[in-house]
Amino acid sequence: MLSRLRHPYLLLVLTTLFWSGNMVLGRAIRDQVPPLSLAFWRWAIALALVLPLALPHLRAQWPLLRAGWQAVVILGLLGVGGYNTLAYVGLQYTPATNAVLLNSFIPIATITLSWLFLNKHLRALEWLGVLLSFAGVTAIVCRGDIATLAMLSPNIGDLWMLAAVFTWALYTIGLQWRPVGLNPMLLLAAFTLVGLTALAPAYAWEIAQGKRIVVSAGSLAGIAYTGIFPGFLGYVFYNRAVAEVGASKASLFIHLMPVFGTILSALFLDEIPQIYHYVGMALIFGGIYLTTAARPQAETP
Repeated sequence: MLSRLRHPYLLLVLTTLFWSGNMVLGRAIRDQVPPLSLAFWRWAIALALVLPLALPHLRAQWPLLRAGWQAVVILGLLGVGGYNTLAYVGLQYTPATNAVLLNSFIPIATITLSWLFLNKHLRALEWLGVLLSFAGVTAIVCRGDIATLAMLSPNIGDLWMLAAVFTWALYTIGLQWRPVGLNPMLLLAAFTLVGLTALAPAYAWEIAQGKRIVVSAGSLAGIAYTGIFPGFLGYVFYNRAVAEVGASKASLFIHLMPVFGTILSALFLDEIPQIYHYVGMALIFGGIYLTTAARPQAETP
């Protein structure tokens, strides 16, 4: 069964499905679970899951891990300690429409940073795919009415989400500098340990401010979901896919999050999809097809 999950595009679809559920839960349980608490326990669960798979490789690959410690620290701070923590904080203040729209800038941010730091470019067909899928996201979040954009008022939550977007873009392009040959489970464990080390004092500060988890079946189930699916499986799948298809193409799949958000809302909130949802989904899938179907350019070693 695991061999069927090796296709990078399938891994990316599953990842965005898990992350869509993460956004829904982050907003739904914000009154029960403070953002830093959610980020800390999410990664504590993920670390508990990955350690049994990582420790058998530690002794043999310790020299590789030690040699690449700078990249491990930076990527752990960005991908584990940074993105989700910033997003959870942002979801405390900004409405879902703003958050989804800002999150859809991740592919554009990734492409921009790749151009700035890696001198990489997309061809015309690939750029068309990015713009087409972004148009699909806009159709969904605007509910088919472009005038809705004028009603989006920036707030502190939008700034947190924008910081999260560029943090994830940096993490995505930075994956190519991860230690070569390091076992993926050991690498994820190292990232998670770095992120938790950074989150621990922030979590302690949040508790000192009197913000504590309201323990209930719903809050505990929500925390467990964020640790198992978007935390553990999502990062395993995403890291593997980025290694195979590259940062720019992988980041395009972030556009699927509004699609999955619509589906999850229909399933769990009894919200019936409207015509603009279907139009947006068609544009998103069309854009992904154009970008992923383009033949890769020859690269200079």
